Parts: sequence; C-alpha cells; structure tokens
Amino acid sequence: MRLSVGHSNAIIWFCFFILVSVLLATPNLSSKPSGQSPTPESCNDCVHRSVPTFYRDILPILQHHCQLCHSRRSGIAPMAFETYAETFRYAKLIHTVTADRSMPPSFAIPEVGHVANDPSLTSEQVGILQAWADAKAPAGNPEDTPLLAQPSSGWTIGQPSLVLQTSDATQFPVQREIKYVYEIVPTHFTKGRWVQAAQVLPTSPANLRHAVIYIVSGVSKWLHNAPAGKPFDASTMARIAADDENWNDADILIVYAPGSRPGKWPAGMAKFIPQNADLIFQMEYAADSTAGANQTSVGLIFSERNPTQRIITLRLANSEFVIPPDTAEYRVDAEGFIPNDATLLSCFPLMHLRGKRFEYNIVNKNQISAVTSQGAPQPPIETLLRVHYDSRWRPSYPFSEPRLLTAGTELQAVAWYDNSQSNPHNPDPNASVRPGEMPSDEVMASFFDVLVPANSNRSSYALRPITTRQPAD
Repeated sequence: MRLSVGHSNAIIWFCFFILVSVLLATPNLSSKPSGQSPTPESCNDCVHRSVPTFYRDILPILQHHCQLCHSRRSGIAPMAFETYAETFRYAKLIHTVTADRSMPPSFAIPEVGHVANDPSLTSEQVGILQAWADAKAPAGNPEDTPLLAQPSSGWTIGQPSLVLQTSDATQFPVQREIKYVYEIVPTHFTKGRWVQAAQVLPTSPANLRHAVIYIVSGVSKWLHNAPAGKPFDASTMARIAADDENWNDADILIVYAPGSRPGKWPAGMAKFIPQNADLIFQMEYAADSTAGANQTSVGLIFSERNPTQRIITLRLANSEFVIPPDTAEYRVDAEGFIPNDATLLSCFPLMHLRGKRFEYNIVNKNQISAVTSQGAPQPPIETLLRVHYDSRWRPSYPFSEPRLLTAGTELQAVAWYDNSQSNPHNPDPNASVRPGEMPSDEVMASFFDVLVPANSNRSSYALRPITTRQPAD
C-alpha cells in the first residue's frame, strides 16, 4: 500500500486563477512602481481597535490557522502568508475563501469528533479578515508583531539533535504521472533512541507531495533485499519486493503531507528507533510541467530521559474490493481488534482520487441496539471520527481527548468512494477500480497512533483480524 495523489497542480492553477482575478479587481493594492517593495497603506485610524491591521490583528490569525501550509520554507501552498509584503495583495481573496468556509479546508474539520488541530475560524476572526480587506489591507505598526518564533532554518520543531537525509538530491524529469522514489537510510545507532520530535523537510516542497518515514528494525523482512543509501523507484521496488508482504511490521516515524504537522510529543511519551534500525523514506513526487531536484531530510530531537510511554502506529486496511463504474457512494470496511490495552491518540486515513469520506468506529459486539432489515442483530456503533476527504490534503487527526481502548476493543474503519462523473478528480468514471499504487487505482488504509508502556513490543499491539478472536467463555 503506497501513498499517492493525482493532479496536484489543480489547486495551484485554481489559486493562480483566483489571484489574477483579485489583482485585476484591486489595483489600489498592487499599484506600487516596479522594483519597489510594498509599503503599508495609509491608515490614520488604525490606532483604533475598530480598524484591523496586519501586524496586530491579521498575522496572529495567519500564524495559528494558515501558515502550516502558507509558509516559504516548508509550506505546501503556492503562496506564503508570513509577511505583509507577501499577504496584503491577497486580502480580498483571503476574506472570500474564509467567508465561504472553503479555507481552512473543510476536510480538516471533522463532521463527527473533536480534534486538537481543528483549524476552523470563529465568526469574529472571519469578520476581522473582512474588515481588514474592506480597509484596503493596512499594515499598521510592525512593533505589534506577535512574539512567535519563526525559525529561519525551516525546523519548526527546534534545532534537531540529528538530521538524516537521502543520499543526494533526487532528479526528476518533466512528468505527467506521479513518481515514487524510495531510499533506505541507515541510522547506525549503537543503541535504541527515543525521539521526542520529528519533522520532514524537503528542499523542494512544491514537488514533494507526500513522504512517509518508516522505522525498520533488523528483524523486519520488508525490503531486506533492497540497496541501502541509493534511491530506487517503484519499478525497482516491484522487482525486489514481488514476494514481500511484510511492510506491516514496520513502524511509522512521521508522515509529511499537505495539512499534516511535524511530530512533537509531550514529555513522558516518545517514538522509539531500535539499535541499527533503518529509516525507509517513501517519497511521492507530483506530476509537473517542470524538471527539478529534491533532497529530503528528517530532523530528530531525542528525549532527554527515557519516557514511560511509547507511541506506535497501527493500521487497518482492505485490499479486496472492486468499485463499480459510475458509482457515487461505494463503501469499503476494515475491522480488527486490539489484543492489549492502549490509548488512542490520533487517526490518519488514506485513499486516492476517488476518496470521499472516512469514518472511525468502535463496534460494541456485546450489545444489541437494532435489528437489520434481514432480521440480524445489529451491534451499536460509536463513531469516533468522520471526515470529508480530499486527496490534495491529508491531515492527521489528533483527538482532543485521548481514548482508552481496552483489550479486545473492535475498531472499524469505513471508507466511501465517489467513482462517478460528479467527482472532478476522477480519472475514469467508466472504470472498475481495484486496489493498487497508481492514482488511477484506489487504496483503503487507516492508521492509528496509540500509546503503550515504554517497554512494550509493537507486535503485541498489532490489530488482529476479527476471525482470529477467541470465542467468549
């Protein structure tokens, strides 16, 4: 199961079209002579709180709700909103997309469930953005800038204890399809290390659409025949891993994706990288009209002391489905139970271009709440999270309140797909769609970060198929 997106330039062209329209409609914001830096609009009344200014009122909103994507160094968006010069000409566009709630993206805001990284704006914040645009985007006083650290290096987690990176900048030609590149990067750790924070940093964020950093110990058989220290593509991987279905025994260190944040974990909990483990960089490059190069790094901040709890990543997946042609609502399920007590921290759903919605449930098999139309008993479902899906952004969803999962708890992941003509990202609504790596295929995978005792073995917590559950006494 590999990460993939399609038509990644769609959002860039959309933003470009809107930008041109806005600039044409607002000459007063872009009428500076060529070669001169933008200067703040005149605003004699900006000292009054009734007139919002960039430094005092707008920048705090951007920092907390927008700059995850709209930043120069590591943001995935086509424009940065970090300085007045970068932002003021977009004032009307920012107001328009926040007023209609298309930004921040609706799929980052759960339909069901409460998450810690909900980026939604309050009505008051939307009103401030509107008032700023209506006042011709005044800059205000730079001394009002919020005291929020802006690292020049791009490492938002702080200065890493160690940086591991791919061997060389990967050259990618002009391409029309998604390109996958893999590289095994040895850690050479002489002892296991606890990681308090991790961040993926590409040199070309506009071209690197996704990256997953896997932790593979010496006992893992996944890609054990692959060369280390040199990149290889999907065709090479298909040859060396044709009989290899062991990738599930690899833990995940961090995911880089549009809308996802770097990993920073509270004191007392951390990710673990075993002695002599390898990191497998799985990188996905966007189809683009230009050639380029990228070198991907992962920065690690080690824990100052051994934690009491370990964070591991589990998964549920379904690789046996066929989505019929011209079907707007197709459901695929995956279920499993957790064999030991663990605390659920976050969820990360994965689909391709036809992904529509994703849901995480707990199935209470000991209770009966309804009867199906066929007369079969229906156990009650507790929905933990339901989100709209868009393959151009893939945020992780950390729960506001972690959830204890007792041994035997049955988890259910439900994915809905839109294989109809009404899906603008659908490459072929007349095709029957099966699981696969390419954007024209589909994938149904769900990942869970759970908290377990620090001395635990990950294999003791891997989700088990329901068919392996022992019958109750």
